[in-house]
Amino acid sequence: MLKRVFVAPDPGRTRLRFATRAVLGIALAVAVCGLAGNSLTGAVTGGLAALLALFTVTDATVRGQAVTTALLPAVGLPVLTAAAGLHDHPVARDLTFLAVVGAGVYARRWGPRGHSLGVFAFMTFFVAQFLHATTDQLPELYAAVLLSVLAAAAVRFGLWCYERRLPPPAVLAPPGGTGLARVTTRQAIQATAGAGFALVVGQLVSGQRWYWAVGATWWIFVNTTSRGETLVRGFRRLLGTVIGIALGLLVAMPVHGDPTATVVLAAVCVFGIFYTAAVSYTWMMLWVTLLAGLLYGLLGVLGPGLLALRLVETGVGALGAALAVILLLPVTTHSVTDAWIQRALRCVHACTAETARRLSGAADADPAPRVAELEQLLARVRLSVAPLVHPLNPMLGRKRRARHVLTLLDDCAREIRGLVAVAADPEASQDARLAAACYRVQAAVEALTDGGDVSLQSHDSATTEPALAHLHGLERALAELARPLRTPPGSPLVGA
Repeated sequence: MLKRVFVAPDPGRTRLRFATRAVLGIALAVAVCGLAGNSLTGAVTGGLAALLALFTVTDATVRGQAVTTALLPAVGLPVLTAAAGLHDHPVARDLTFLAVVGAGVYARRWGPRGHSLGVFAFMTFFVAQFLHATTDQLPELYAAVLLSVLAAAAVRFGLWCYERRLPPPAVLAPPGGTGLARVTTRQAIQATAGAGFALVVGQLVSGQRWYWAVGATWWIFVNTTSRGETLVRGFRRLLGTVIGIALGLLVAMPVHGDPTATVVLAAVCVFGIFYTAAVSYTWMMLWVTLLAGLLYGLLGVLGPGLLALRLVETGVGALGAALAVILLLPVTTHSVTDAWIQRALRCVHACTAETARRLSGAADADPAPRVAELEQLLARVRLSVAPLVHPLNPMLGRKRRARHVLTLLDDCAREIRGLVAVAADPEASQDARLAAACYRVQAAVEALTDGGDVSLQSHDSATTEPALAHLHGLERALAELARPLRTPPGSPLVGA
């Protein structure tokens, strides 16, 4: 796990810049809140609002990101008003919180913007519970949210908008059979039911800190589709919380809420959250848990009992999410993984076809965008297969087959990247053998996706033509994929 975080590739130092900018943006937001005369509660609210503005807004274009950021207060402030106004009305507060959960998940059907606004609405209600916000504090909290979102936007879109120099990322639509509308409707029902369980049981555990259980359920449903993905994410959240609590005992407790030490450590936690989020959910949760401990220290309520309660409430939330995805409208790992693999194979087909056009001399042929899309699709395949290759998965046969499929798909991606690099050379060969090999690769993909036979021709392994060598390697990988992908139904590749 350590190697995965610290040795994970960071092309263009994107994760490093993402994390560093977050520290600057949140520090500016907290400083502005302090200069405006806000109390500690206002500063904490502002810092968390800036964190969310920098973390959750993921539109494909800078303009889209700016629009979504501008809309955050329009969603957050009414929710904050409701949370504060219902502070002394537990039943209405709880029902409203569950409504926010359902609406926030359902909003994901509108893409990245809907997701960002849904997260901001949920977290605004959550923060109001965290700080026990009341109506007399609303003017200060309004100002804190507005100033902090503005400060975060100034850093993101003014001081350091590195995205302007990056190509827009490809946006992947959900695969056929699990369309976005169906996924969001199903997950809204699951998340609301799981949050309801977490809310009730969480309040039985603690009448003051019950919201941690609801928060755990909410975040476990983010970026998951299948039953297996959700269960694995719940496990990772619990593991990260355990490690974070251990660090809290060693780091946050000795600080005793000292402002200077807390600010420095909080900055480290923010950096850790943003830097590790893309590669390890466990590590991200470690930093989130440590940051929460530091904030509790500032508020003067941190203690071993509180940290232990945090762990119990997280366990309740994870259990709520698990029960929801197992009992309500479950979607199996098999169906989701199969759909993403089919998408990845079709992208291999498109990459090869575009490369063939490039090698035949078509000036407008550009396979590079297809390669970027393939990388995203393979990342999604790895996410969907994660339950099968998890160390705790007892089904060793399925685990081996899943790893075999991932290895072969990675081989395909490597050969595609090499092929595209060769084709980018204006002097690349237009040998007729290349066109024939491209057609064989396309035929192999069609056979894999349509259920036909995949045949492998014998080739001269000593070929010196780089493009031809990559195509032959691609043919071999596709032919080998046929066996694990066509495992008999009684022993499926993915059946979790």
